[in-house]
Amino acid sequence: MVAKKIRPEISLGTLVLAAMLADLLWLVFMAAGIEHITVQPGRGIDAMASAHIPYSHSLLMTAIWGAALALFMRRAWIVFAAAVSHWVLDWLAHPPRDLLLAPGLAHYYGLGLWTSIPAAIAVEGGFWLFAIVLYLRATKSQSRAGTWGFWIVAVLLTLLWLANLASGPTAPNPVAESISLVVFGLFVAWAYWMDRARLPLP
Repeated sequence: MVAKKIRPEISLGTLVLAAMLADLLWLVFMAAGIEHITVQPGRGIDAMASAHIPYSHSLLMTAIWGAALALFMRRAWIVFAAAVSHWVLDWLAHPPRDLLLAPGLAHYYGLGLWTSIPAAIAVEGGFWLFAIVLYLRATKSQSRAGTWGFWIVAVLLTLLWLANLASGPTAPNPVAESISLVVFGLFVAWAYWMDRARLPLP
């Protein structure tokens, strides 16, 4: 939504796809057995005891996937920046046992925002609210779909985020991964729909 304000001619769907690309790849790699996580129940949002996610979430691979998407979409730096922003925001949130700069390196990074639910709500929630306000001020609804369709999904995503903060991740399983892929796909499709239902202001 922030990137849409910067480059209004690029579809919101493309920008959301770029920003979520690391998580989409992570679900695919998890299903294929290439990456894995272990979960320690009872720790809330900080329940990941360990994570081996170098091909979807290392800084180098995030940049490579972002560059590939930017070339495929025939878009330049903003799609690449949206993809790389995922690593930067994850670096703020994840504990220092999850993120690598590149596959094969031994040192992990993360500032650990998720170790404090109040801090996570303040920082992540504040950024989410900022993005919504910026997007609404930069676009105009063309129909009721552009208003109600936006707010229904925005509220639903907020509730899902709060539920995830409270419960934390669950142990990986094929059913959950499949459901997550469908949810991500629907979110990207919604963003493409919003690009038709809400047009940039001149």
